Amino acid sequence: MTESNPAETRRAWIDVDLAALVANARQVQDRAGVPLLPMVKANGYGLGAMPVVRALEPLDPWGFGVATTDEARTLRDHGVGRPILVLSPLASWMARDCLAAEARPAIGDLAALEAWLALGKAPFHLEVDSGMSRAGFRPDDHDTIASLRELLADAPGWEGIFTHFHSADSDPATAAPQWDRLQGFIATLGRRPRFVHAASSSGVFAGKQYGGDFARPGIFLYGGRVGDWIPRPVARFQARVIATRRLQPGDTASYGATWTAPKATTLATLGAGYADGILRSLSNRGRVQIGEGIHRIAGRVTMDMTVVDVGEASVAVGDVATIWGGDVTLSEQAEHAATNPYELLTALGSRVIRRYSDE
Repeated sequence: MTESNPAETRRAWIDVDLAALVANARQVQDRAGVPLLPMVKANGYGLGAMPVVRALEPLDPWGFGVATTDEARTLRDHGVGRPILVLSPLASWMARDCLAAEARPAIGDLAALEAWLALGKAPFHLEVDSGMSRAGFRPDDHDTIASLRELLADAPGWEGIFTHFHSADSDPATAAPQWDRLQGFIATLGRRPRFVHAASSSGVFAGKQYGGDFARPGIFLYGGRVGDWIPRPVARFQARVIATRRLQPGDTASYGATWTAPKATTLATLGAGYADGILRSLSNRGRVQIGEGIHRIAGRVTMDMTVVDVGEASVAVGDVATIWGGDVTLSEQAEHAATNPYELLTALGSRVIRRYSDE
């Protein structure tokens, strides 16, 4: 590396291809046949919520999905005018903040519904627990359903109802009974709101019938594979080699000396660690691309640095290593880490520079 290298690429950075993100969104939209509610929670899955929102605007999405009222407020502060749905369940004490952020809450219990209705006629969505057992009204809670029907009879803000599929990615057949439970719940209420929705990325690809009135894609937009459906890569996580050293058989690497050189080899130290988004679970397991070679992480990933066994490859200080998003894909690295692509994306640290292109 020389002083002519851009400052943002002198340590660790991530290149974000917004054109690829839009192409993935179009694929979901074509498959679902309905408008989108793209999920931009967790700072756009770690890639930057506002660049993602701006890139997706030409697709005319119904709105955007977030997890918290603070995330909704941030979008409003940046001029987002479309509907914003907060998918985490509303608690009664959050109602005023949600209203102030001009966001639609997801409501899954009577206390939260009563608190929201007490504030006026602002729109809201009901969540139905069709098998996730995480939040939402349960179809078998008949006493609650009776009270719910009474409250909804005089609730002009009731705009939508939804559920979450728990295994549509790994077992698409499970989506059908969950969808049926949602439809049965709506029938029990005696009235259908304007919007019914259920399909995240995996739900869309599990079956077009689950698109509802709009789809809620997340991981597929950002480059995460869904079953046999492969998106365009969106992000490339990279770091510079900041040191190299030659080891002899028996030499060890990193904290705890959990890796021992089986033969003479070369180690390359990268200027990124778990504070940047290289998960500690990738210790001794992850793969990293340097040049055209794929090399294994040697020893424990540390907070600021990661050591890679490059063998006899020619690697020098200043070379660029791709942690994922190149020949080692996001989904492949997630498998090495025994996790999913969501965690790798949202683990990206704040000191990792985000660089955007749309070509």
